[in-house]
Amino acid sequence: MDAPESAPGARVDVTPEAAALLRRLTGTHGPLMFHQSGGCCDGSSPMCYERGEFRTGASDVLLGELEIEGVPDPVPFWISASQYAYWSHTHLTVDVVPGRGSGFSVEAPEGVRFLIRSRLLET
Repeated sequence: MDAPESAPGARVDVTPEAAALLRRLTGTHGPLMFHQSGGCCDGSSPMCYERGEFRTGASDVLLGELEIEGVPDPVPFWISASQYAYWSHTHLTVDVVPGRGSGFSVEAPEGVRFLIRSRLLET
């Protein structure tokens, strides 16, 4: 895994591979967003949607906005409050791996899926 693209103090970043996929997907679908909900099956993977296709609410936390070179708008990364509590001590990195993810996430037809890698926050 190459070094992630990162803003100072960011809680969530993307690998160069994930950034390249986000550039392609943005070209196809327009502005995007992530939501990390937790749960079973694909619920433990971040879901990527066309912005506005997934409604966030009071039980969601905006963890950060991913600044991707070549993508005009930041990509918001939302996480459910329960997952935020569970991962409050970690830094998340969005990566991409071969395999089919959820049919609801925009990368599903590409034969890849987004994946979260985590590490403890440094103090």
